[in-house]
Amino acid sequence: MATLADRAEILQPTGLTPLLTTAQLQALYGVSNWTVNQWVQQGCPIEPTTFRGRRFSADAVRAWMASQQPAAA
Repeated sequence: MATLADRAEILQPTGLTPLLTTAQLQALYGVSNWTVNQWVQQGCPIEPTTFRGRRFSADAVRAWMASQQPAAA
C-alpha cells in the first residue's frame, strides 16, 4: 500500500505548474485538512480562482513554508 508521501511523487508537475487542490496539497505534505486550514489562517498563500474551492501554487507554498522556519542559531 502506497503512503501519502509515495503518492506525492505523482504530483510533481511537468512543464506548466498546475495549481494544487487542498487534497493534493494534503497528499504532497502528508497532512490533514485541519492542518491546511491552520496554514491558511497563518498566511499560507492561496491563488485566486473564479470557482469554488481553494487552489495553491506549490512554489508559493514552498516559499511560505521556508519563511516560517525559525532562523538557525
